[in-house]
Amino acid sequence: MSIKDYEFWFVVGSQFLYGPEVLETVAARAQEMADKMNASGNLPCKVIYKVTAKTNKEITDVVRAANYDEKCAGIITWCHTFSPSKMWINGLASLQKPWCHFATQYNREIPNEEIDMDFMNLNQAAHGDREHGFIGARLRAPRKVIAGYWQDEDVQKRLGKWMRAAAGAEFSRSLKVMRFGDNMREVAVTEGDKVEVQTKLGWQVNTWPVGKLVEEMNAVTEAEIDSLMDEYRSLYEFATDDIETVRYQAREEIAMKKMFDREGCCAFSNTFQDLYGMKQLPGLATQHLLATGYGYGAEGDWKVAGMTAIIKFMTEGQKGGSAFMEDYTYHLVPGSEYSLGAHMLEVCPSVAAGKPKVEVHPLGIGDREPPARLVFEGHEGAGVVVSLVDMGGRLRLICQDIECVKPIMPMPNLPVARVMWRAMPDLKTGLECWILAGGAHHTVLSYDVDAEQMRDWARIMDIEFVHIGKDTTTESLEHDLFLSDIAWKLK
Repeated sequence: MSIKDYEFWFVVGSQFLYGPEVLETVAARAQEMADKMNASGNLPCKVIYKVTAKTNKEITDVVRAANYDEKCAGIITWCHTFSPSKMWINGLASLQKPWCHFATQYNREIPNEEIDMDFMNLNQAAHGDREHGFIGARLRAPRKVIAGYWQDEDVQKRLGKWMRAAAGAEFSRSLKVMRFGDNMREVAVTEGDKVEVQTKLGWQVNTWPVGKLVEEMNAVTEAEIDSLMDEYRSLYEFATDDIETVRYQAREEIAMKKMFDREGCCAFSNTFQDLYGMKQLPGLATQHLLATGYGYGAEGDWKVAGMTAIIKFMTEGQKGGSAFMEDYTYHLVPGSEYSLGAHMLEVCPSVAAGKPKVEVHPLGIGDREPPARLVFEGHEGAGVVVSLVDMGGRLRLICQDIECVKPIMPMPNLPVARVMWRAMPDLKTGLECWILAGGAHHTVLSYDVDAEQMRDWARIMDIEFVHIGKDTTTESLEHDLFLSDIAWKLK
């Protein structure tokens, strides 16, 4: 499914105390709110007004229906009037979809001349949402709370960002990751508990032999390669005369995509240590697959492959870009401190500042032919780097705020895609915090998600979240990690 195919059910709270006329008004207003928010252009998914809930049964019924509806990615609740929260217990206790408590009200202002007891009875969101909030806290239910006026752009955009996180959770629960071979030998952080990941995140992570990929490659036709080469030429600047090497990358891409489509996989990993029967490590092939929405992890890193796919799904329709990334080296000149992110071959061109170039250069590892790859610089802008790690007994999602810059030097002899950024709060503190938290060397770099969205996604998936931002200190992070470790061991 595309993200726009998902919908969110709008469930409004009230009770019979106010009489049928008030309930009719509440229902009409709820429908109006859903229609206007859908027309705003600020939401990636449609809001569907479902019911003005007045009884335990109505709430339980709509929650059960939401749980089993494949298109429903979550529910949005709001209490227009006072809705006694004991009647919400059974429904909320059985809710299996993400929940946003939308604390708003129909009217923006208090109408000085019109306000009377009838107005007060009808417009009790300030009253009802507090009752509703208590039961969420009492049930210890994971939820997002968004407060503000429902027609304000910033409020709608926050709701839209949460929708993307919730839809990302739905996508996660059906994600399949194809591994070509195993992890790079002796690397710790790319390991992980696949049973725990499937239990918590829904991912199915399995291995296919590289030999199966080679068989698929051998079956690719020249006509199929010609068609993909035309697509390459339309998107990228060719800076090589070695067309046969580029065609080999096209062969690899076509074969991999056929396997992904056949198995329903949206993410994949490989390693340069397992290329039996292949002439080149996939470079351009992987980069172009990433540009079309697949997730990827090098060196067998299936966790970053899955996260790349999820973040790409969450950011569908946005233009900043998201890419598999690795911190490679630092620029430690005082006052001019930067991280240089790159990889041998596989950074996604969605983050490119200009038109990527197709080039062919020796790789230096893997004992294979020089592969074709896309070479470019990343564009400027605020972003995050995200790392999912297995802490043994729990998963931890680490998110660091960054500011990407135009690379401060051309690096003419570095034939790879590269992005340069300032880490928050600064390079040295941010690096110390990243290491203290156990962050991996592989990340997803994204200009389109932020820490709030990743926190929302982690909350929905019930995993630990660590944020490194402009106000983070090593002391505060160590304290938070210590308390979090205790809390998660007790959970």
